[in-house]
Amino acid sequence: MESPESCKSTHGDREIHVVHMESKDRNDAYLDKTRLLMDRMGAHELYSVEVWRAALTELVATATLMFTLTASIISCLNSHEPDPKLLIPFVVFAIVFLFLMTTVPLSGGHMSPVFSFIATLRGLISPTRAAIYVLAQCLGSIMGFIIIKSVMSPEAAMKYSLGGCTVVGTGAAPGLAPAAALVLEFSCTFVVLFVGVTVAFDPKRCEEHGLTIVCMVVAGAMGLVVFVSTTVTGQPGYAGVGLNPARCLGPALLQGGPLWDGHWVFWVGPFIACIVYYGYCKNMPTGRLLMGEEYDFVHSIRVVCGRRQSQEATKL
Repeated sequence: MESPESCKSTHGDREIHVVHMESKDRNDAYLDKTRLLMDRMGAHELYSVEVWRAALTELVATATLMFTLTASIISCLNSHEPDPKLLIPFVVFAIVFLFLMTTVPLSGGHMSPVFSFIATLRGLISPTRAAIYVLAQCLGSIMGFIIIKSVMSPEAAMKYSLGGCTVVGTGAAPGLAPAAALVLEFSCTFVVLFVGVTVAFDPKRCEEHGLTIVCMVVAGAMGLVVFVSTTVTGQPGYAGVGLNPARCLGPALLQGGPLWDGHWVFWVGPFIACIVYYGYCKNMPTGRLLMGEEYDFVHSIRVVCGRRQSQEATKL
């Protein structure tokens, strides 16, 4: 027969074992949740060579896009055309189209935190890849504007704010109120998402139309909103819609001054547009509205008239 002391010892050992097992189960559950979270975040892509190669493509593409696009826009503004702003949308369309055709097969052709963010929300890329892309895009923007600043005269850099994104002007160029600029940034970004991304992120339509048409749609949407933003306001000092926060970051870091006034608009507006567009996508029609005879106007009249004639013939 066991003594009371041995019974107490055995009972205590069992309690310790139970507590140990419960603690182990909690730790295992915590580790499983952590692994699941890391998997959903795409943490494994930090060690993927292909992801970093794609990020390098984003960096080089963004740097060269900033250089060519900004230089071309400043050249348009320096031209002797009566209204040089009307040339800018066509320049934007042509340059963006060429860069999309080159980079979409390589990295997805984002070249903007806006496209990386909406691609993350839609589940096309992981948050980890998106973070790497945004970092590469920001570095690429800085590199591109360093090149522009090194070849541009100080007078031109001051006159055009290094081709950066300005909201609030100075002196005779008052610019635009930050609230109005935020609404315009949100609206124009949403148009690009609704027109361009809706087509670009639809595998069926991409397959039907092909890469060329899809890139033309996205580039056309961007050219359209640039035209709207530079003509609808008519305010000197406002550089137009940004559409690309990374493009606005590079000149702000290098040139400073008024480029930081209202700089938040070019980040907040597009990201709100992405969230609103994502909410719309969750309620987007799943099927296609096809042409048919069921509700065709003429066909409906014929059906109604035919039924009436058949009913009258039956009565007779």
